[in-house]
Amino acid sequence: MSYNTFGHMFRVTTWGESHGPAIGCVIDGCPPRIPLDVSDIQPWLDRRRPGQSKFTTQRQEADQVEILSGVFEGQTTGTPISLLIRNTDQRSRDYGDIATRYRPGHADVAYDTKYGIRDYRGGGRSSARETAMRVAAGAVARKVLGAGVRIRGAMVQVGPHGIDRAQLDWDLVNANPLFCPDAQALPVWEDYLADIRKKGSSIGAVIEVVAEGVPPGLGAPIYGKLDSDLAMALMSINAVKGVEIGEGFAAASLTGEENADPMRMEDGRLRFASNHAGGVLGGISTGQPLVARFAVKPTSSILTPVPSVTREGENVDVMTKGRHDPCVGIRAVPVGEAMIACVLADHLLRHRGQVGS
Repeated sequence: MSYNTFGHMFRVTTWGESHGPAIGCVIDGCPPRIPLDVSDIQPWLDRRRPGQSKFTTQRQEADQVEILSGVFEGQTTGTPISLLIRNTDQRSRDYGDIATRYRPGHADVAYDTKYGIRDYRGGGRSSARETAMRVAAGAVARKVLGAGVRIRGAMVQVGPHGIDRAQLDWDLVNANPLFCPDAQALPVWEDYLADIRKKGSSIGAVIEVVAEGVPPGLGAPIYGKLDSDLAMALMSINAVKGVEIGEGFAAASLTGEENADPMRMEDGRLRFASNHAGGVLGGISTGQPLVARFAVKPTSSILTPVPSVTREGENVDVMTKGRHDPCVGIRAVPVGEAMIACVLADHLLRHRGQVGS
């Protein structure tokens, strides 16, 4: 197995490298007769596209998606959907100096140890460039889920600077390049990141994704838990080092009374008084908003020389040149949304297969 595929019923396989001629994905298991064309996918890719602000890599990629198969006369056919994005702004020469040097914090040494070969041009397969295809697949997954499910992400912390949740404004998220939902935090973040960028350094971030309208009953006990699949999907994103659902790690400091989500029947419907569980109990969705957060480490490509070694075992200092994100968490927001969309679409189809619609 090559482990380039995720999902069970809604299966996504991505392929391609950062500096290859193209990247792409194949989506298998998408139901037929779902309206789909490029206009359903491109807007989501545009949100992730590099070079849109001084706070992201200046690599200029249009990320124009092409649908090669699985769609006929504007509808999915039930056969594999193949999507392609051509790489147009590779600068492989930027990586010549690290062809035999391992960049600290990157996957260089791990890939070389496992495979005995690595593509040093921008990280090859381990590059965040691959995530463009996850976003494309997520756009298709949103079509499977339907308009009743709304998935929104935001950056809620940059370095030590978090948002004031009393000021959270989802309408602000797509109106600024940092996906920030807090008008008061935004200028603080901008000044902070400008200083980080000027120093040639980087910083981490925390992203929160909320999915509303998720039907109850998705997921399964023990090894098919919705939250475990969400955690796996989010952890598979480049640079992610932690995932939590609902209260997450904060639940460890709560009492049982504080952490419980009280229930009552109101107007013939089950209502929850709180959502500490993040919309999942026993691995199965409750119908409440699904809430997930993930932590992204600082970009490992920095201008400060860091001690490392060469492939031949020589001690060296490595300073990474090229075009890099001072905070890779910014462009991780649409990627996190996409991965949650794919997991939910997969579990929706699995649920239908087991218990019906």
